[in-house]
Amino acid sequence: MFYFPNKSRRRGGVWDWKKEEGGEEMMEKARETLSLGAEESERVASLDVRPHRAGDAASFYEGFALRGIRVDRIQRGSLSCTFKVPPRLTDVSGNLSAGAIANLVDEVGAAAIHADGHHMKVSVDMSISYMSTAKVDDELEITSSVLGHKGGYSGTYVLLRNKTTGVIVAEGRHSLFGNLKSKI
Repeated sequence: MFYFPNKSRRRGGVWDWKKEEGGEEMMEKARETLSLGAEESERVASLDVRPHRAGDAASFYEGFALRGIRVDRIQRGSLSCTFKVPPRLTDVSGNLSAGAIANLVDEVGAAAIHADGHHMKVSVDMSISYMSTAKVDDELEITSSVLGHKGGYSGTYVLLRNKTTGVIVAEGRHSLFGNLKSKI
C-alpha cells in the first residue's frame, strides 16, 4: 500500500518524512521492500550485459522486453503484432506488468510511425488506459495506427487485446517528436 502524505505537511515541495508521525517506520518498510535478497542479487549479477552501439543490433533492453513479438501485418501507417506474455515481464501477481505494457505501447507506436515512412522519433507523451490483466502465456494482439503528423510531431493509437477472449488489456495514445529536415 502506498502512502501519499498530506500536502500541508510538505516543506519546500518535498515531503519531510522525519517530521511525519510513523515516518521512520514507513521509510524502513520502503527500504526493506526495495532491497534485494541474496538470490535476487545473484540473479542480477549473472546477467550477461555487453556494451551496445546504437544501430548495430538490438540492445539488451530491447531483447529482454520485446523478445517473442511477431509482426503479423504491416502497411503504411499501421501494423499488427502478436505477443505471448512471458514470465520475465510479469509482476508479483503473475500479470503482465504495467511497465511492460507501457513499453509495448512505446515500441509498437514508434514502429507504426516508421511504417508510415517517417524516420525514428523520440517519445514525448504517452497516455495509457489499463483495462484488464493479461497472464503468463496469454497471447495478445497489438495493433497500432498513426493518428497523424503536424510538423515534427506524430501521434499513434495502440491497442492491446487478448487474442483468445477479445478482452481489451490496454489502450494507449503516444506522441512522438523528431527533428524536421533542414532547409539549408
